[in-house]
Amino acid sequence: MSQNKPQMGERLQKVLANAGVGSRREIEGWISEGRIEVNGETAKLGQRVVGSDRIRIDGRPFSQKRMEAPERRVLVYNKPEGELVTRKDPEGRRTIYHRLPRLQHGRWIPVGRLDLNTSGLLLLTTDGELANRLMHPSRQVEREYAVRVMGQVSEEQLKQLTHGVELEDGPARFEEIVESGGEGINRWFHVVIMEGRQREVRRLWEAIGVQVSRLKRVRYGSVILESALKVGRWRALTHTEINQLLEISGLPPEKRQPPARAKHYRSDRQQAPRKQGRGPKASGSSANNPWRRSRNPR
Repeated sequence: MSQNKPQMGERLQKVLANAGVGSRREIEGWISEGRIEVNGETAKLGQRVVGSDRIRIDGRPFSQKRMEAPERRVLVYNKPEGELVTRKDPEGRRTIYHRLPRLQHGRWIPVGRLDLNTSGLLLLTTDGELANRLMHPSRQVEREYAVRVMGQVSEEQLKQLTHGVELEDGPARFEEIVESGGEGINRWFHVVIMEGRQREVRRLWEAIGVQVSRLKRVRYGSVILESALKVGRWRALTHTEINQLLEISGLPPEKRQPPARAKHYRSDRQQAPRKQGRGPKASGSSANNPWRRSRNPR
């Protein structure tokens, strides 16, 4: 009678994510593209590694010293329109990374992405496992957006968006839609989704024939974009805020207070913060926003 042999080591994508190389989803993509080698051979999805294995990413060796997870840090960044959430752009366009603090160990991993013309709240962390869980649809983490659309929207169209529409990559819907003012042909809404498919918010509106003229993320899970955090600036999350994210991610809380970190807002050295237009503004306190006060972010 055969016995199951114990599997040695950890999955490659988990090891690299824990070391802050990237999110699990990002690393799985690299493995599929053949960018990672283990002991001189192209890595495979689900492959397990141990400390003695030699790992190379894009031909560069991955140091075994990095197998230990870096200090967990989480930032909230107020992304302006016109910036890319990518490390390098072949066209030389501006990316978010020139504004972020430098790390001695690990790297900043974005929790989801915002496209070029979308602004607002972007979480970044050195913890690949936390990033993966916050992004995974199974965790049902809410993402809230302020959306400005052009033209009138009927009650029937709004019902359609909450009941669900068929997109090219499957059915999608908004969990909630709340109208929040506007002038002339422009109307503002706050919408909530539970997953982060590419351009999902824009594509949902486009599916009912409505054009989005402005899109801004104002909340991710328990983290709200504060009015004090100007465009192009970031701040480190507090110990309490990080533990709230760990809780909704199903990860154990940090038991010790992390080392004191700067709690300042980084100056935008290259351009002045943009003035906010008419429409919903970020709130520094949920108590001042009746729409958020009635909700329990998941």
